[in-house]
Amino acid sequence: MAVAAAAVIVPLGVFFFVSGLIVNLIQAILFVVVRPFSKNTYRRINRMVAELLWLELVWIVDWWAGVKVQLYTDPETLEMMGKEHALVIANHKSDIDWLIGWVFAQRSGCLGSTLAVMKKSSKFLPVIGWSMWFSEYLFLERSWAKDESTLKFGLERLKDYPLPFWLALFVEGTRFTQAKLLAAQEYASSNGLPVPRNVLIPRTKGFVTSVSHMRSFVPAIYDMTVAIPKTSTPPTMLRLFKGQPSVVHVKVKRYLMKDLPETDEAVAQWCKDLFVAKDELLDKHKSNDSFPDSELHNIGRPVKSLMVVVCWASLLVFGTLKFLQWSNLFSSWKGFLVTGVCLGVVTVLMQIMIQFSQAERSNPSKVAPSRTTNGELDKKQ
Repeated sequence: MAVAAAAVIVPLGVFFFVSGLIVNLIQAILFVVVRPFSKNTYRRINRMVAELLWLELVWIVDWWAGVKVQLYTDPETLEMMGKEHALVIANHKSDIDWLIGWVFAQRSGCLGSTLAVMKKSSKFLPVIGWSMWFSEYLFLERSWAKDESTLKFGLERLKDYPLPFWLALFVEGTRFTQAKLLAAQEYASSNGLPVPRNVLIPRTKGFVTSVSHMRSFVPAIYDMTVAIPKTSTPPTMLRLFKGQPSVVHVKVKRYLMKDLPETDEAVAQWCKDLFVAKDELLDKHKSNDSFPDSELHNIGRPVKSLMVVVCWASLLVFGTLKFLQWSNLFSSWKGFLVTGVCLGVVTVLMQIMIQFSQAERSNPSKVAPSRTTNGELDKKQ
């Protein structure tokens, strides 16, 4: 991490991790004191508490980096967003697709109840991973033999969720890179499948399982197509923390769960066909630098995240001043040493967080789906 970047990222990291640990502590207390007696009460309160942390990241997108997220959709989909349970699927174009999803969730009023299927290692990330665990995100390994029962249990657990939630599932299984695209194209050519140009081949087993278990209580699937205009630099976590803007185009289309095919094989094929259509849609976006067949909606830049960050900043500055006054931390070399160690830890944690968001950018050999009937398990990376 360069010195200039660290001068910006480390203060943001201190702010995020200190406030996040406070949120984690509140969540832990709620988990021990409230959840054993009322799971729904815990979920309702945790939704508001988790949002205090997630809004900090939304603030980074909206106010710090000034990322412009443009939504293309139809009025009916826009009206329903945030008012119903939904399974959300998308192409995995950039490092921060999950965060773009949070932006839409915040605009729709369900940020605190937005969930995702994550790889198991995510829950060990300090602050953000712990908060996801308390919020009932679904954490899976890379083995269907181990993950099948875990996924089914996690989906069943959501049946009595008291508020509208979104469950995000990246069915490509990994982030898009040119190396992975080449591997997917080679696999498609050798197996007589449509050769992708802008997406990877979906891995449908997790999607099929999700649909089969959620049909009875989730009315809709939101298909998000993420594209970066030619004039914009793709956003990354590092660019966000450095305050560098980008533009992201997202088309959202709502499908009714009841309209999906009944058999697992047909559901898998529906998902594959959807990504073939998504590939063609992204070709059109390349030509027009927009989604010309969809209406552009202004989702604005709400002040809620800004207000939350200002409140957190005021609280932390006040608390820090009181602590320094009480402890005389800088009255001895030990105090400076402790402070230096703490800042070093924060620097390492921020580096881990940034590197984690860039995971799966190599090893393209893992891109091609297995030769099982429905492919490997779909997981958010």
